[in-house]
Amino acid sequence: MTAAGYAMLQAELKERTSVERPRIVEAISEARAHGDLSENAEYHAAKEAQSHNEGRIAELEDKLGRAEIIDVSKLSGDTVKFGATVTLIDEDTEEEKQYMIVGDVEADVKQGKISISSPIARALIGKSVGDSVEVSAPGGSRSYEIEDIKFI
Repeated sequence: MTAAGYAMLQAELKERTSVERPRIVEAISEARAHGDLSENAEYHAAKEAQSHNEGRIAELEDKLGRAEIIDVSKLSGDTVKFGATVTLIDEDTEEEKQYMIVGDVEADVKQGKISISSPIARALIGKSVGDSVEVSAPGGSRSYEIEDIKFI
């Protein structure tokens, strides 16, 4: 993953451990004070939130512990690989699109970041400027021409 993706996961972990966890513990303790736990919806909701939060904390700790951070600014080359920012021209509509190939956890199409395991990224890997790429995606098959490859 990129350094930005790693920092994003660290920030979420810190938020969940230092803000969410104490808030949930307080909600559980407040719900306990209301009496009979077997029929206390607030208590059950707080316990469920705690379970969800602790599960996400464990997942984040695992991902951060196994992460391999790649400094994209030190990469270079003429072919598409992890970390590349690729400018594509849709051969049907002539529309220009730009995507950065990132790890699965930091992918966000709205921000122009696509997962290394996505159909379009898999089709682009190893290609060069000027190459035409056929992408089979759930929405149908599309053809793109690679206009530019940058590492920023």
